[in-house]
Amino acid sequence: MSGSISKRIRDHQREVFFLLFLIIGMLILQFVDQTELSLFRYQRDDILSGQLWRLVSGHFVHVTWMHLILNLAGLFVIWALFRDILTQRIWWLLTLGSIVGIDVALLIFHPEIKWYMGLSGVLHGYFAGGAILQIRLSGTRGLLYLILLIIKLLWEYLNGPLPGSGELSGARVITEAHLYGAIGGSIIMLWLIVTSKNQPEKSTYS
Repeated sequence: MSGSISKRIRDHQREVFFLLFLIIGMLILQFVDQTELSLFRYQRDDILSGQLWRLVSGHFVHVTWMHLILNLAGLFVIWALFRDILTQRIWWLLTLGSIVGIDVALLIFHPEIKWYMGLSGVLHGYFAGGAILQIRLSGTRGLLYLILLIIKLLWEYLNGPLPGSGELSGARVITEAHLYGAIGGSIIMLWLIVTSKNQPEKSTYS
């Protein structure tokens, strides 16, 4: 039993290190004074003035502690669902793809969104990418995940945020980030699958 647990830890240690790096970084940022924290959020006017670091940092700072806790809970759920198929490299690529998708789309299509904070858009990229890879590897379960994600995104597109989500997090929910994060994650995963289509094993994507 202990040998099996140790093997599972070794098998996932790179992915766990990535997630710990992400979690610790967000926790540290949350201790920053709110005035200083505003220097890290996605702020449209400041980005267009040359403060390009906000394109990355805005996804890892949160409005409130509850906002952060909810996103950390979402991150844990996604890791639990896809830990056997998402390698460290895939986590990094999905992070990058989701961030790029969100930033480019918000800048081009949504000038009315002046600022944004939080990991939720990137989480949707993780989930979309994991669901697509699950479909590639085993079919039915991944398809169910993808259908549920599409239903959620359609609800948000037609009706706005899920009831109570803004009140619970203490932050305005930018549903557009969810959509574009999911699109970014999907594009990355489809690219990985196409470029590795003749080798469907997990090692193909590592």
